[in-house]
Amino acid sequence: MSKKQFFKKIIIGSSILTAVCFAQQSFVYAADIPTIEPGTLLIGSDMTYPPYIYLEDGTPSGFEVDFMNAVAEHMGLEAEYVDTRFAQLIVGLRSNRYDVIASLLYITPERAEVIDYVPHTQTGSSILTASNYAESPQEPRDLCGMRVSSIQGASWVPKLTKVSDEHCTPNGLDEIDIREFATAPEATQAILAGAVEAQFADAAVAQLAVENTGDALKITSEELIYPIPVGLGVNSSNSEIKEAITSAIENMKETGEYDEILSAYNLSAPDPDEVEAALSNN
Repeated sequence: MSKKQFFKKIIIGSSILTAVCFAQQSFVYAADIPTIEPGTLLIGSDMTYPPYIYLEDGTPSGFEVDFMNAVAEHMGLEAEYVDTRFAQLIVGLRSNRYDVIASLLYITPERAEVIDYVPHTQTGSSILTASNYAESPQEPRDLCGMRVSSIQGASWVPKLTKVSDEHCTPNGLDEIDIREFATAPEATQAILAGAVEAQFADAAVAQLAVENTGDALKITSEELIYPIPVGLGVNSSNSEIKEAITSAIENMKETGEYDEILSAYNLSAPDPDEVEAALSNN
């Protein structure tokens, strides 16, 4: 046997051994994570919210799916999605229907009282109207006297209510008539049907709504409203899951997967100061 053949044999053997060791480590790591179903990471998501998470030909798709598939792989687990309407996601998590929420879950102090967060991206909101609507509301204060649609349970609903109570009514203006819908597409349809004058939505969701409806809709707000970090939700009592997900994300950052996935959806990493401000309601 030549030296070249000898060293080639050593290299191949070492590669196989490394792969076997990695597989064994992944198996042990996965076995140590207290998931509801062994070997599986159950993920609660409202799959009606493109481009973040939605069903495409019956298959979960979007940012949260790409992200969580990578997270689960780094944890040595198989990702499985549980389609749940947004307003019931936290209830389902606390009832142990799934291990983690991945559904554009804004970080708020109210939610942090009942669940733990693993911050993973950052977004904000926009205002939509019909293209032929005469008004062009730029900020929440401009919505006084308007009927405004929103996905049910969104973090901005209490903020809009506060604007209505503290700005609209005291200044002799009609309140903001907030109408909540089970899904974002239903909230958009309310504009098209003339049931509301405006929609308050996540910025990426608003942009997609404009693209999907041709010239029927327009985004009237020029700046991101209520910039807010987004996190994965886990039960406060399951610190092992939180630690394992956090570790998986750190691994994704080292491999470059983290930046690659966020860039594909024009999203950015959460600002630690923004996370702290969101949790303290500042």
